[in-house]
Amino acid sequence: MLRLKARAGQICQAAGQLTRVVQSSPLKATQPQALRYYSAEESTTVQPIKKLLVANRGEIAIRVFRACTEMNIRTVAIYSEQDKMHMHRQKADESYFIGKGLPPVAAYLNIPEIITVAQENDVDAIHPGYGFLSERSDFAKACTDVGIKFVGPSSEVVRKMGDKVEARQAAIEAGVQVVPGTPGPVSSAKEALEFCEQYGLPVIFKAAYGGGGRGMRVVKNIEDVEESFDRAYSEALSAFGNGALFLEKFIERPRHIEVQILGDGHGNVIHLYERDCSVQRRHQKVVEIAPAPHLPQHLRDSMTADAVKLARHVGYKNAGTVEFLLDKNGHYYFIEVNARLQVEHTVTEEVTGIDLVQSQIRIAEGKSLPELGLRQEDIRLNGAAIQCRMTTEDPARGFQPDTGRIEVFRSGEGMGIRLDSASAFAGAIISPYYDSLLVKVIAQARDHPSACSKMLRALKEFRIRGVKTNIPFLLNVLENEEFLTGVLDTYFIDENPQLFSFFPSQNRAQKLLYYLGQVIVNGASTPLATNLKPSEINPSVPETPVATKPPQGWRDILLKEGPEGFAKKVREHKGLLLMDTTFRDAHQSLLATRVRTHDLKRISPYVAHNFNNLFSSENWGGATFDVALRFLHECPWDRLAELRKLMPNIPFQMLLRGANAVGYTNYPDNVVFKFCDQAVKHGMDIFRIFDSLNYLPNIVVGMDAVGQAGGVIEAAISYTGDVSDPTRTKYNLDYYVDLASELVKAGTHILGIKDMAGLLKPQAAELLISTLRDKFPDIPIHVHTHDTAGAGVASMLAAARAGADAVDVAVDSMSGMTSQPSMGAIVAATERTDLDTGVKLEDVSTYSAYWEQTRNLYAPFECCVTMKSGNADIYVNEIPGGQYTNLQFQAFSLGLADQFEEVKKMYSVANKLLGDIPKVTPSSKVVGDMAQFMVQNKLTAEMVEDRAEELSFPSSVVEYFQGYLGKPPGGYPEPLRTKILKGAKTFDGRPGTTLPPLDFGKLKEELIEKHGPVVRDVDVMSSALYPKVLDDFMEFRNKYGPVDTLDTRLFLMGPKIPEECEVEIERGKTLSIKTLAVGDLNKNGEREVFFELNGQLRSVLIKDEEAMKEMHFHPKALKGVKGSVGAPMPGSVIDIKVKVGDKVEKGQPVLVLSAMKMEMVVSAPVDGEVKSIAVTDGMKLEGDDLLMDIE
Repeated sequence: MLRLKARAGQICQAAGQLTRVVQSSPLKATQPQALRYYSAEESTTVQPIKKLLVANRGEIAIRVFRACTEMNIRTVAIYSEQDKMHMHRQKADESYFIGKGLPPVAAYLNIPEIITVAQENDVDAIHPGYGFLSERSDFAKACTDVGIKFVGPSSEVVRKMGDKVEARQAAIEAGVQVVPGTPGPVSSAKEALEFCEQYGLPVIFKAAYGGGGRGMRVVKNIEDVEESFDRAYSEALSAFGNGALFLEKFIERPRHIEVQILGDGHGNVIHLYERDCSVQRRHQKVVEIAPAPHLPQHLRDSMTADAVKLARHVGYKNAGTVEFLLDKNGHYYFIEVNARLQVEHTVTEEVTGIDLVQSQIRIAEGKSLPELGLRQEDIRLNGAAIQCRMTTEDPARGFQPDTGRIEVFRSGEGMGIRLDSASAFAGAIISPYYDSLLVKVIAQARDHPSACSKMLRALKEFRIRGVKTNIPFLLNVLENEEFLTGVLDTYFIDENPQLFSFFPSQNRAQKLLYYLGQVIVNGASTPLATNLKPSEINPSVPETPVATKPPQGWRDILLKEGPEGFAKKVREHKGLLLMDTTFRDAHQSLLATRVRTHDLKRISPYVAHNFNNLFSSENWGGATFDVALRFLHECPWDRLAELRKLMPNIPFQMLLRGANAVGYTNYPDNVVFKFCDQAVKHGMDIFRIFDSLNYLPNIVVGMDAVGQAGGVIEAAISYTGDVSDPTRTKYNLDYYVDLASELVKAGTHILGIKDMAGLLKPQAAELLISTLRDKFPDIPIHVHTHDTAGAGVASMLAAARAGADAVDVAVDSMSGMTSQPSMGAIVAATERTDLDTGVKLEDVSTYSAYWEQTRNLYAPFECCVTMKSGNADIYVNEIPGGQYTNLQFQAFSLGLADQFEEVKKMYSVANKLLGDIPKVTPSSKVVGDMAQFMVQNKLTAEMVEDRAEELSFPSSVVEYFQGYLGKPPGGYPEPLRTKILKGAKTFDGRPGTTLPPLDFGKLKEELIEKHGPVVRDVDVMSSALYPKVLDDFMEFRNKYGPVDTLDTRLFLMGPKIPEECEVEIERGKTLSIKTLAVGDLNKNGEREVFFELNGQLRSVLIKDEEAMKEMHFHPKALKGVKGSVGAPMPGSVIDIKVKVGDKVEKGQPVLVLSAMKMEMVVSAPVDGEVKSIAVTDGMKLEGDDLLMDIE
């Protein structure tokens, strides 16, 4: 050390002489005060660098190359096998492959090969960058040993400063305060434990030969010492090639302040002021600020003086950083010297105007600081700067590194913004092998708040798709009031959990491209029922006033008068009122319920302006609810809300299955009540409430729920049989009058007749309605039917003449067969009569023309493929209209197309076996399942009755007999019920009474855990009704975006090549998409699909599902199965801590993964036994690859 001090004195003396020479030189006057560029004139003692190699990769390599290019120095890059396509090799004048057969990181640690490359290519200087070999003294020595300049400190200084223990000793000798710590590296966990027992907790493990947060662990509990030592050692060994650790007392709540220094080898050392690096995660800096905000001047002066003092003491040459911890009492402690360029050097450059990389190179050439015009008194701070490290890490998943291909890259730019990057471009591959840094974004302004504003703006401009980034987290940091003050400590992230509350990026455009690519490569996302293709014609929408408010309608009366007043006005109305089923039951019957919100919205304004006198528009509920989620991938609640905005004047009507809501099973009563409340809030008005078995207790639950929600109660009787046939006594006139009396007594506002099979003949309609009208003169009557037999118009006219206030119709092009009677026919038939509807026939024709074109878009679901006309045999088989179409499709799909007539006949037989019940969803499904079961198994009624105990019946049939649907009229047929149930549990009363209330709060928490924070109350409601369907919908929407904005042909079949289309994703935002080409199959079973989006080339990689069947891939963890443990991030397995058969507890470490030089311990998500392990040590994995199964 004495020799070192003597040598330092000699250097200082020589430097003084040089300083006097330089001061007398005219060169000083020509140096600019801002950013300093260097003169081509060289001192006689300087050895110019002509070719420089960067022993690094990525962003820092490019940063050095740029500095060299400005200095007219030729550049050389090295690259590993994994970096063959990386940008840094393309930015250099020359590039050479290294590390053949070596692991990715090891390639850049291969000192002999790097030196060989340098020698073979006449390199006269090597810049180490940061990380890798930058703090390896043996590398610095290897360079100088062969006559190559090392752009950094001498090997001896690198050794001393790289050894944290020696660096501490040097600081002590220089009179700089240090943190209490071990005198040397600790060799074992036991030794670490002894230190902890002597000095107390907390303590921190640090890598002795590297920084950047690698190999660093804070220990607060004594039982964690051993595990922390093992993990820190392993991480340090992986990152720096040496796992040595030392231990320090952990300073609570410090600010992390570091001072940038420059030494020139002539005894001159200066500082370039300080940086605040307190915003850290896992001891790794996230945001850096220069200068440190609100740092008292006396502390700044003292810290910078100590940094310079220490650098002079060790004879420091080149750029380095002296790091301190500043506690809340104003005491600061030296922690380490980084004998290299820092990642955050950029902010110092921005506030001082000094190019640190060029300074490093000139110093390596032999120039002194005065020769470079760098004197302490001339260095000034100019404003403030912030650097954000944008990484490919997912903050929503604990900052797990993400990998893959960058599909979209659009940067934030503009005044005061600097970007330092390497792989930040569309098409770049982010591998799991290296650091996750993507871009360094630097903002410079006159003060800290202004720099924050610029940074915030720039981050918001970025659009990165294909990999997750930490941008949402950085935005939260930049908007945090505490951060804006600038006074932070290293606990900032830990103590601000709101920083982790993210609103996920919508990424709508790229997701839609992914969907279109998926359909192009793999076909429709929803099952198609026929081979017909959608029409290529975009249906023309009739002209409708845009700025004009639609005329007042019946909903205005409802809003003014309330449900009771509305019912009274309906009853007082002269003429026949119509309910239009085009928006629901019509397409449920004809097009398998597949009509999308997109096409309903287009015609809605026309309906609002021209059909304001409709009694209601049936547009929701029933099968549309789950089909929207399951097959159309759109939210039914959004459909309701959007249609309400477009048709504010027409009452909406929905079908409510009593205690079953819009499902097919029983729900807790609070689910039914919550559903009705949400429906009213989203715009529903009239609830047509029924039960498939006319079971009164189930209907009353729905009535109470609707009444409490403020909706209009229309209690409906499911019609079956034939009241005009005196021989059919089960469902006679008395049956319906008695049931109607109970519904009126229960408080219905409107009485509904639900003729779901179209069995209500004209004479029966006249008899039934006239009887009900006489019995209930003040209650409005609404009749619903299907036109399967072709008598629907006659029946509705008969009902109207008998006293019905409203009847169902569908617009002409969507009417007939299993749909409702023709709107145009009834409008024409009642013109200029007491029943005049007030609807103009020409308006109906215009309305019909739209649906005639639109229906052709849904050709893949067209019922006319199998059903060419109506059929009067429904009076015998009594199949409901909607089910008739579905049964026909099912028969075709089951290979029973030639037996459909037999299925129809058997439907009637099955109905009798089940007790002759009303047939409407879900009871109609029971009959249909029984009929197909009998046809497939060639069973007669007698055979069923005889063999019931040995047959395996459809579950719907068994549940019917158990009482899950309620009690059928007349009770169950015996002994068939007893034989089928074989002793299974039965329900005597209303099934819903036994169900406990659903905890909606808990359900929402579970959904947020599964699908992220954007879970709405309506999503929770949908999950309560259809849990699996909602989960699938949420996953689909997250993956493919708002597919409901696509035209129907594109949604079903995808675009042709080449084809241009426009997609309005929201008002004022329209995407222009052109499909260009589909690539060949790659080794991963993918095809690249190329698009042009808003004039820019985009592409997506789509797995070819057919090709994948013949290719082997590692299995994925099962979503929703907690014991199926998946890889939380891409990486390599480095330690498997359990074996098959082991018992594990929730939270117990089971495996360790390593990626991007970071290790992650995977813990057991549940208690259980390890049933299988799907990985081996060293195996490389993708995210969500299966690790093990715990049962």
